[in-house]
Amino acid sequence: MLNFKAETLELMVRGVPLAGLAEHVCRHVERRFPGTACSILTVDAGGLLHILSAPSLPEHYLATIDNVAAGPDVGSCGAAAWSGQPIEAHDIACDPRWDSCRDLPIALGLKACWSSPFTDASGQVIATIALYFRECRGPTPGERAFVELCIHLCGLAMSRQSRIDDRERGVALDALTGLPNRGSFERTLSGLSCVIPRRWGLFIVDLDNLKMTNDTFGHAAGDCLLQEVAARLANYAAPDRVFRIGGDEFAVLVLAPERLAAPDRTAAEILARLTPPLDFGAFTLIPMATIGSASVAGSELDASVVYRNADTALYHAKETQVGGHVRFHSVLATRITARLSSIEAVQAALDEERIHAWYQPIVDLETGYITGFEALCRMITADGNVIPASVFREATTDARIAPALTERMLTQVARDMEHGRDLGIPLCPIGVNLSAIDLRGGKLSEALSRIFRNDYDRLRNLVVEVSENVYLGKRAQLIIDEIQSLRVQGIRVALDDFGTGYASLTHLLNLPVDVIKIDKSFIDRLPADELSATIISSIASIADRLGARVVAEGVETEDQAAALATLGCQACQGFLYGPGVPRSEAFRLAMRHSVLSNRAMPMMRCLTNVGGESSEGVARRRTG
Repeated sequence: MLNFKAETLELMVRGVPLAGLAEHVCRHVERRFPGTACSILTVDAGGLLHILSAPSLPEHYLATIDNVAAGPDVGSCGAAAWSGQPIEAHDIACDPRWDSCRDLPIALGLKACWSSPFTDASGQVIATIALYFRECRGPTPGERAFVELCIHLCGLAMSRQSRIDDRERGVALDALTGLPNRGSFERTLSGLSCVIPRRWGLFIVDLDNLKMTNDTFGHAAGDCLLQEVAARLANYAAPDRVFRIGGDEFAVLVLAPERLAAPDRTAAEILARLTPPLDFGAFTLIPMATIGSASVAGSELDASVVYRNADTALYHAKETQVGGHVRFHSVLATRITARLSSIEAVQAALDEERIHAWYQPIVDLETGYITGFEALCRMITADGNVIPASVFREATTDARIAPALTERMLTQVARDMEHGRDLGIPLCPIGVNLSAIDLRGGKLSEALSRIFRNDYDRLRNLVVEVSENVYLGKRAQLIIDEIQSLRVQGIRVALDDFGTGYASLTHLLNLPVDVIKIDKSFIDRLPADELSATIISSIASIADRLGARVVAEGVETEDQAAALATLGCQACQGFLYGPGVPRSEAFRLAMRHSVLSNRAMPMMRCLTNVGGESSEGVARRRTG
């Protein structure tokens, strides 16, 4: 052993390359213990195994080992690299750690294998040394002692090599967190097999509050948050590996069978590890994350499909349950594919200026005159078809699409108001739908001032329509404050689709609104359904006390309109009066039927008889 040690140290001093030194060690082991075959594999930052030296093993066998991801069932070397513990497989034929790869070594007459890992100063496994035996057995005391010496000597050589390779190692590691980076992640994916179902899985962890931390406390605090989250994930996941694959995204590659068997529990454990607060002295931060996961099904073409599935699940989680976990399933893929297709189509329409505002009239029930319009979003296809917003509703909730659509609609409405005024058409209220995303950004007032160029006449004829669900999230008070600030500027606010969410009648007392729009689902039941009539009457009564106007949506028959008039509704809109129409047609309607026009006529004569006078009589009285 002393001669071997001296020879090896001399090779190191002479600067023999690491591969040459490893071959010297392997051949000496095989000479010292006849009948054995020795291999030394390195383990990269992403957990991939690479052949350093294995002089007695055939090339076709080595090809099955090289560039394969370590794991609990990737033979003795893969299991040792994954677990950081020596692995003794006394009988390859029946050892579960060889389940995925036992056929070839058995065919070569290799019946047992003992593999030992060696680590760097941080405790990370950087290589394994293995002895293959041609009979079912474990290592002898002499073999154990000699391999210990080999590990010590090879460790010295690899430490020297690691200092030489620091620049190359940096390419594989994230500079901020020290975790393997996206490049390492992609290389590791390429070494994962998709043959065996549920053999491995991915948990994509998205840090929800990094942007808020950067914006509020500065990037130094954001960097500390990332470093702490990376450390917590790595500590939890070991021996599984964690990668930083994006600015606020981490991937946990899970091979541990007990974690794969209970993905919901695994995700809950990850979230629990992340939630303890970080103390920054003057303030504290609680890491907040959302997780999407997927495991290999056995039918994927390659591992990148599993990653896309996990990313799809994360996308859905971010849309439906921020701070939670969603597992991938095939139905989800269909739904997300449709959503992404919708988003892609709307983005193209925005880029090509094929998004337009069409206008549906809002009609006073008592007089039959138009009192305003709602601007409806329409997408024009490349071949000229008109697509209503209901068809691409999925895209309107996307965090990037929603504000872009709102900007386009507000810009068109502002221009159409100005154009109509230039033609001598009096301005009338026009409603534009806003999303929660628009209200949470804190820049809506600034955008309105810019788009309408601080034109008070146009701004006071703008009605922003907001669904009641917008008020019910975790940031409801911030949104209510934003709404109130709009009202202070003279902009009216309508509570849209009332009755479809979770608000109660008493909830209206807390909402700063000027108009309550009753959802079509209530109107459809009129005039026969007494319960719907009672609810509508109650809403109208409360709105009257609040000083708010009530508009019924989706009115399609004269019977419905007559019933609504008796229940206290002041106005309505729907196909009874007309669908959404382009700007030019809306101008024509405004000139003929608007309450602000000197020559107006009601849209429908004798529609109601409120106070003993028909709408036709009102029209005669107005026009002389």
